[in-house]
Amino acid sequence: MVSLTKNQTVSLSKQTSSLNHLQFGLGWDPLKKKGLFGGLFGGGKDSIDLDAGCVLLDKSGKTLDTIWFRKLKSNCGSVIHQGDNLTGEGDGDDEVINVDLGRLPAQVEYLAFTVNSFRGQTFNEVDNAFCRVVDQSSKAELARYKLTEQGSHTGIIIASLARNNGSWDFTAHGKASTGRTIDDMNSDIVAAVVR
Repeated sequence: MVSLTKNQTVSLSKQTSSLNHLQFGLGWDPLKKKGLFGGLFGGGKDSIDLDAGCVLLDKSGKTLDTIWFRKLKSNCGSVIHQGDNLTGEGDGDDEVINVDLGRLPAQVEYLAFTVNSFRGQTFNEVDNAFCRVVDQSSKAELARYKLTEQGSHTGIIIASLARNNGSWDFTAHGKASTGRTIDDMNSDIVAAVVR
């Protein structure tokens, strides 16, 4: 498993011999409230409703499809969101997006993975946010990116997957965005992901 830092890229094809079915897990925790009142009410945490999404882009950055809590499956059937987590509570992945690379249409050049706050909660209220890539056949974790920045933004382009001469590259972005929905983040997604 490769642990990435912001703007670092790794070839997933070099991590495993058969790269077909990937699982992108996104996780986060509500920031623990500090002080006397934070500990007395609600156990020191509030729930954080973040939404994972995936945008399929062509070579020029044109959006081909968008997968998020309101549309859980891509038109081609190759990208499937496993459902919405409304709190961020618990260990491990809070939301999961599965990708069948073999079924992706040839014109899909990039897959951008995003996290946004539909309710408008900011990343100042989020702790331990991460994105990880798992090979579904072997269950091996191939790469992980832990988001360390906080801020008043409501969205993050957390990572992307890009075709590279027959293989796939995974890039950790951690790019802040003000979008509360994945559609609001489109120009930031293109700027961060398209090379």
